Amino acid sequence: MAQPRNFGFGEEEQALKQNARRFFQERLPVDVLHRRVAHDPDPMRRPECLWDEALWGQVVELGWTLLAVPERVGGLGMSAAAVAGLVEEVGRAAFPSPLIATLQATYVLAACDAEASSAASGLLRRIAEGTPVSLAITDRRGSWEASDTDVTASGSGSVTLNGTAWFVQDARKAEVFVVKARSAAGIGLYLVEATARGVTIVPDAIVDLTRDQAHVVLRDVVVSADRVAAVGGKGEAALQAAEPAMLVVVTADMVGAAEWQLQTTAEYARTRVQFDHPIGFFQAVKHPLVEMMVRIDEARTLLYSAACAIDHEPEKAEILARMAKAAASDAASYCSGRSVQLHGGTGFTWECFVHLYFKRQKHNEVLLGDGAYQRMKLADKLIGPIGIGGGASW
Repeated sequence: MAQPRNFGFGEEEQALKQNARRFFQERLPVDVLHRRVAHDPDPMRRPECLWDEALWGQVVELGWTLLAVPERVGGLGMSAAAVAGLVEEVGRAAFPSPLIATLQATYVLAACDAEASSAASGLLRRIAEGTPVSLAITDRRGSWEASDTDVTASGSGSVTLNGTAWFVQDARKAEVFVVKARSAAGIGLYLVEATARGVTIVPDAIVDLTRDQAHVVLRDVVVSADRVAAVGGKGEAALQAAEPAMLVVVTADMVGAAEWQLQTTAEYARTRVQFDHPIGFFQAVKHPLVEMMVRIDEARTLLYSAACAIDHEPEKAEILARMAKAAASDAASYCSGRSVQLHGGTGFTWECFVHLYFKRQKHNEVLLGDGAYQRMKLADKLIGPIGIGGGASW
């Protein structure tokens, strides 16, 4: 099936995006954001989890957690393009919330639901009602590949989980974790309440002030049979099916944040005067701004092409999603550097808002793999594994 006109981004999707932009302009202007997450410049401060739970409640009332939940379990089942449009505005506002993590978990659970998992369906209904969820699927090396995990599952029927899930996003905001674990039967996905006996959340110190991250330690955590989202051997397929959508969500956040960096830096260049001219008069400033715009437009085009493919050309979704994430990671790196540099001396200060976006983008850039990683995966898929030395894949 060919992609529809404008990537399927119609009036309904546009209205959702515009309403989200107005919502953040009214309720989370950047000065409010800075006061909330950047009140303490001490580099030795403890890792914090700073977010407005009342604002999250308003997001739930707006139905944003419903968007990616399939209609059959009480959601709206909107297109991936609609979700991408919303998440662009989340990135533009650098919104501190569990929304990104919850959307990614939603796509994984929806893939499990295709396997007729009542546990996944039940959690999808809770997500639709506003329960924040995060994926606990990464091993100590930072790999989220479907087959890589440091958590083991033992037993039949009820299973017992032991091990550690690393680099869990917004872990202290989540109420439920989707845990990847290996059993004798293979990779499975298990639903674990954050408050369950044997669960310890250990905060990580990260540069991004708008998120929290942790590693989740599981010691003899018992998961009943009705909390198994994907039995051993089925989890790998669910994760692989959901990966394009997970990449699209992160990419959309990056594109939105990069757009804020461009617009804010361009406005500064129009108002900051040097040598009797606004600094935007000088080519040394003009050219980087144009390059920022070009890189963002490239990433945005690939983003919506990938989002549209998820719904209309699923056989192309992985390739397009990796292309989009690679372009967005590169754009985020470039735009972050130029936004700080073109603000001059003030751009390096804690009081200047650009550091919030610089740090969010640096976190996004490596989340699920940076540009180099995505291009390596593309090469593996399109032309076969790239050998190092004796032909082994990297």
